[in-house]
Amino acid sequence: MQKERLIPLIVACALFMENMDSTVIATSLPAIAADIGTSPLTLKLAITSYLLSLAVFIPASGWTADRFGPRTVFSVAIAVFMIGSIGCALSTSLTDFVIARILQGVGGAMMTPVGRLVLLRTIDKSALVNAMAWVTVPALIGPVVGPPLGGFITTYFAWHWIFLINIPIGILGIVLALKFIDPIKSENPERFDLVGLVLAGLGVAGLAFGLSVAGLGLLPWPIVVALIVGGTLAMLLYLRHAKRTASPVLDFTLLKIPTMRASLGGGFLFRMGIGALPFLLPLMMQLGFGLSPFKSGLITFASAAGAMGMKTLAARIIKTFGFRQTILVNVCLASLSLAACSLFTPGTPLLLIMFVLLVGGFFRSLQFTAINTLAYADVEPDQMSRATTLSSVNQQLAISAGVAAGAFILEGTLAIRQSTQLTAADFWPAFLVVALISFSSIWAFYKLPPDAGYQVSGRKATTLEGPKAADAVANETTADARDQRLG
Repeated sequence: MQKERLIPLIVACALFMENMDSTVIATSLPAIAADIGTSPLTLKLAITSYLLSLAVFIPASGWTADRFGPRTVFSVAIAVFMIGSIGCALSTSLTDFVIARILQGVGGAMMTPVGRLVLLRTIDKSALVNAMAWVTVPALIGPVVGPPLGGFITTYFAWHWIFLINIPIGILGIVLALKFIDPIKSENPERFDLVGLVLAGLGVAGLAFGLSVAGLGLLPWPIVVALIVGGTLAMLLYLRHAKRTASPVLDFTLLKIPTMRASLGGGFLFRMGIGALPFLLPLMMQLGFGLSPFKSGLITFASAAGAMGMKTLAARIIKTFGFRQTILVNVCLASLSLAACSLFTPGTPLLLIMFVLLVGGFFRSLQFTAINTLAYADVEPDQMSRATTLSSVNQQLAISAGVAAGAFILEGTLAIRQSTQLTAADFWPAFLVVALISFSSIWAFYKLPPDAGYQVSGRKATTLEGPKAADAVANETTADARDQRLG
């Protein structure tokens, strides 16, 4: 019982450190740029270099964990991230800062998928929903806490502390990981697919980076298009290569598993819509409503409070209603809460805005927990490392695509208005479109049987209702045998 509570917290703390750090830098760019003698626009390289590093090294995480053990790789990833953080704090030039951010990206690329792998290999399936709830929270809280925290530290202390606060968190994470996580290794680690890693890395990096900067005006359009097209071509070449190797770094054959396919397909669309929220909301609060970065951050923090409230109820809700029913209803509620942001105006009471964000944070967090857990319900133990890698790449691309979608819609709205200055009235179309994108994920989950993932949710097949209940009962013996293999 102690392990079931501690390990999710250890993983969650590490992922919170990584998620927060990727956004906390945004509000501190002007101060950092002035201190190291460059411009804030040039310093955007620090953000893009981190994203590139993250995208390139995520595909290698599964093989690395199998070869050296999840505990070792997870601990080393935290250490690498800490070294990169210290490098950022000590940087005196743009070159130093970019190199340090690349190092942070290497650590972050390993932390997320390997952290999930640690959970999957050490936590009993009956406790997996609760564990995933803890791991989901950092991904929702980090982007919300990051900007106001960065502004507060930069204003009242020094920007260096943005990175140095990672050190005590990282040290504690390493100590607890080495003490409580079992040193499990794969008995037959697969051969390292170098060609696949290069192609997948180029593909994911080109797509993630290209989508991240599309519509933001950071790079000329020909370069953005070249990145996206180049990434697409690299991924097509990788798909051709993957068919010829027995150990691909990104194993797309996992999509033959219905629950994994629904989680990645539907999850991509849902996460794409929700991924635009941390981009659109602060812009609307600051440029549209005229609030300071710190005050807007405090308001948007309400969604983090909603996410925290979810973690105590997620397992109970999923056990009561099952994955399919929970996801289908919740995708509607989460999308509605996102669409509700389109109704915000400068005259909307701040308490009402915070209430909508609080409720929305609850539903979004519940959806992420359900989707992330469902992905691994039917994955065999020897496929877990490849499953976590594929899932992490999918999430990275979805978030990048979400930011790109939000930026495109804002740019289109400005073009229609023939203006270059964003106002509060320019944001409602973007919120409606990204809400529709999230809602469109319902098609992937509607196809699932009522008993999908019941061995993980704890909702027995015999309690199911609907036309497929009889089939679920008839297949219970087969499912129990699969439980034995997975357990």
